[in-house]
Amino acid sequence: MRIAGAAKLVVVIAIFLLTFYVISQVFEIKMDANLGHIFARSALDAAARSTKPPRYKCGISKACPEKHFAFKMSSGAANVVGPKICVEDNVLMSGVKNNVGRGINVALVNGKTGELIDTKFYDMWGGDVAPLIEFLKSIQDGTIVLMATYDDGATKLNEEARKLIAELGSTSITNLGFRDNWVFCGGKGIKTKSPFEQHIKNNKDTNKYEGWPEVVEMEGCIPQKQD
Repeated sequence: MRIAGAAKLVVVIAIFLLTFYVISQVFEIKMDANLGHIFARSALDAAARSTKPPRYKCGISKACPEKHFAFKMSSGAANVVGPKICVEDNVLMSGVKNNVGRGINVALVNGKTGELIDTKFYDMWGGDVAPLIEFLKSIQDGTIVLMATYDDGATKLNEEARKLIAELGSTSITNLGFRDNWVFCGGKGIKTKSPFEQHIKNNKDTNKYEGWPEVVEMEGCIPQKQD
């Protein structure tokens, strides 16, 4: 009887040890798998962070050199979404800021500091061109001038207004027509034509929207005014 009891005890102990061993092995495998998953995920996250492209001011595609101001702008979309003007990562005009309107939208920026001077919009469909002309004449030398159309920016434009905008460096202003989309960046006192200008004609055969062309966008680096 003692031998049988001892044998049973040995069997019980053996089963316990075997069970413990199996459980410990399974647990260790799961731990290794979880740790492996964690390390693999961390490695992937680190790789993703290292390959994520850098963000530049105003969301432009590349960094500007020293002594240049980054800018990005877009015209309005039909008569639904207003234009947007950003300089040095500061949104100067947009529908969200509620400071844009039908016609020609204008932002003035200090050519030395990049700081905002003023924003205005002039209704060139139902408004008067005289306030726009007066405003253009008041701009000081060395001022960066950014313009974007919304809905219609040309109907009320006359020869005098077009000439004043051309003197800021625009070449497309003479051909700006009804519901054309146009963005422009120039300056008061500029000696040459500006390289920063985009213009899309209103054409019923090519318009993206029913009565308006697609949105026109532009980005670049404006040279800082030097003394």
